[in-house]
Amino acid sequence: MPNVLFDIGYHTIWVGWLRAEDQTVLTMHERAVLGSRYAVTLDPPRTWQLRIRPLRAEDRGCYMCQINTQPTMTWQIGCIDVFVPPDIMSDDTSGDVSVQELENATLTCKATGHPAPKITWRREDHEPILLKKPNSREFEKVESYVGSSMPLWRVDRRQMGAFLCIASNDVPPAVSKRITLNVNFAPTVKVPNQLLGAPLGTDVKLKCYVEAYPNTINYWIKNRGEMLLDGPKYTIREEKSSYKVSMWLTIRQFAKSDIGTYNCVSTNSLGKSEGTLRLYAASPVQPRYSATPNSYPDVDFLLRDPKVI
Repeated sequence: MPNVLFDIGYHTIWVGWLRAEDQTVLTMHERAVLGSRYAVTLDPPRTWQLRIRPLRAEDRGCYMCQINTQPTMTWQIGCIDVFVPPDIMSDDTSGDVSVQELENATLTCKATGHPAPKITWRREDHEPILLKKPNSREFEKVESYVGSSMPLWRVDRRQMGAFLCIASNDVPPAVSKRITLNVNFAPTVKVPNQLLGAPLGTDVKLKCYVEAYPNTINYWIKNRGEMLLDGPKYTIREEKSSYKVSMWLTIRQFAKSDIGTYNCVSTNSLGKSEGTLRLYAASPVQPRYSATPNSYPDVDFLLRDPKVI
């Protein structure tokens, strides 16, 4: 622990230590006056040491050594600085933030420490941070953002995710807090192929893409009828990643009774959306053969022009 040392050059004297800022007496000669954290020792013949253990942040400042050498008094001042690692102030730092899409949001992170900590923001998934300037639709991609507050203008769903607020001041260890930004919006459904044809007797796979937050309830219906259920005839599968969901419907042993219109439907607390797919039977024509000597023919099936039923 740091010591404040002065070589005073006298043999028979009285030495007192004071806090220079407010003249609080800490020790008088070899006796501690203000608590057990303060002690004074003499390294013969002329060096008096003030020891402060354990050192605290509030001990930062200047200390006065007063030497009573009657009829005069001599004094000398020494100062110490106390470095403190960063600590995030939970009460002044954002918790998880939830906003509607196109609203403004601000993520805030405050920390204590000495020297004053630097606040750096990064995405937890290591993707670039998307920042939009006021009155602009264009995004700027940055690896990190420095500042205690990170403003987000007209928030977009692509900005959703977990952010790390990292406080550092070159006094280890650095500390961080995880803050999640949730962007709420009604479902949107995209259908990559709205018109599908397949030969009878095959397995047919239909697909839809959903974007929404909060989480959605997703299902399939046929010809505006009842909801389709997973079972021997249908295989229903979903894959979710953040606010994106991929929906698959597999129809086994495609038959004439399966021809029709299918809808993938997605709903959450903010709205409902659906996509439409039309499925028809495409009959193969006579196979076309291409033969080579001493080999079996290769068969290529050709489909007639789509016939929508």
